[in-house]
Amino acid sequence: MIPRYARPEMTQVWDPATKFRIWFEIEAHACDAMAKLGVIPQENADAVWKAQDVEFDVARIDEIEAVTKHDVIAFLTHLAEHVGSEEARFVHQGMTSSDVLDTCLNVQLVRAADILLADMDKVLAALKKRAFEHKMTVRVGRSHGIHAEPTTMGLTFARFYAEMDRNKARLQQAREEVATGAISGAVGTFANIDPAVEEHVCEQLGLSPEPISTQVIPRDRHAMFFAVLGVIASSIENIAIEIRHMQRTEVLEGAEFFSMGQKGSSAMPHKKNPVLTENLTGLARLVRMTVIPAMENVALWHERDISHSSVERGIGPDATVTLDFALNRLAGVIDKMLIFPENMLENMNKFPGLVMSQRVLLALTQAGVSREDAYAMVQRNALKVWEERVDFREQLLGDPEVVAALGEDGINEKFDLGYHTKHVDTIFARVFGE
Repeated sequence: MIPRYARPEMTQVWDPATKFRIWFEIEAHACDAMAKLGVIPQENADAVWKAQDVEFDVARIDEIEAVTKHDVIAFLTHLAEHVGSEEARFVHQGMTSSDVLDTCLNVQLVRAADILLADMDKVLAALKKRAFEHKMTVRVGRSHGIHAEPTTMGLTFARFYAEMDRNKARLQQAREEVATGAISGAVGTFANIDPAVEEHVCEQLGLSPEPISTQVIPRDRHAMFFAVLGVIASSIENIAIEIRHMQRTEVLEGAEFFSMGQKGSSAMPHKKNPVLTENLTGLARLVRMTVIPAMENVALWHERDISHSSVERGIGPDATVTLDFALNRLAGVIDKMLIFPENMLENMNKFPGLVMSQRVLLALTQAGVSREDAYAMVQRNALKVWEERVDFREQLLGDPEVVAALGEDGINEKFDLGYHTKHVDTIFARVFGE
């Protein structure tokens, strides 16, 4: 996580001051619940809330931790400095550090997910707008990077919309899965703390009680969360790669917006490089990099170890901050993207008519020609288009066998672009609804 690729709202989620504020709320709400159960005096629970408006001194906590070598104890010591040692003596009653750390982490992940879901709405809105704008803008579809058959720019945006819409649903599910808290004490048995305390704390923090924890919340939940972030990152790269290919000089069917005063190269003043989508490709790699460590965190020793802790201190902020930045950058790229319909038609006609080869093949089989013979008839004419850049339709009209099977009108009829766009409305209805 570096400032260059970070937005303030998401970085604030992971700020140490935010973390300590959540720790305080967990401890204070736990005290309320224990007072209600009669475990601790109500006045002690009330006294903890005296620190509600305190700005916890991160440097002071770090100073204490340098001695204690324990972050939660350092925080509790600092809290007692504000509340008073006598008043704070019941804080953390029956709890273990992971009750605070894990519940806090999940609060942060939930907050991060809410930001990311809002980001995805921006991307979806931009994709939908451009999809309808270019619903019938014809361009050549490519398989293996080679011209295949006509499609539309709108369908390109629509398929990215459908992919991101699936990702949003996945993230909503991952958010729900990670939105649990545990205040279950050492090894998770509730021996020294009532399950009602956990229920109260979770309710106050917008979480669900973890059905069964050990001394930690099970890490399969977190693995699921980071895996979803990795999938979203891959979808970002999928879109970015398409835009990068479209911006290539010899293609130039679409391009990133190039702002006034922007420079593409320190050496070549003519350059307009796809720097934003190249950046998105790199950021996607950084997010995906967090998935494997999250998976490896699932397997912990017995009721707990802390092999997951150092990993999560890194991947929690890194993955969410980077993905937040990437989604916002992607939304901007799509919204301002330049589209060049004339170049799309020009590219499709570089090999005139060749993209209609399958339609001619099918027409020949329907006219009674065997598939093997029909394929040979079409391919021998198509290869001349590849080699000599002649017009495919003219080649077919000059082939006696093809003319005998289809007739001149039958051949000409097979070169209508509208044939390939007749079901665009059906596809749009499936993606965006009626």
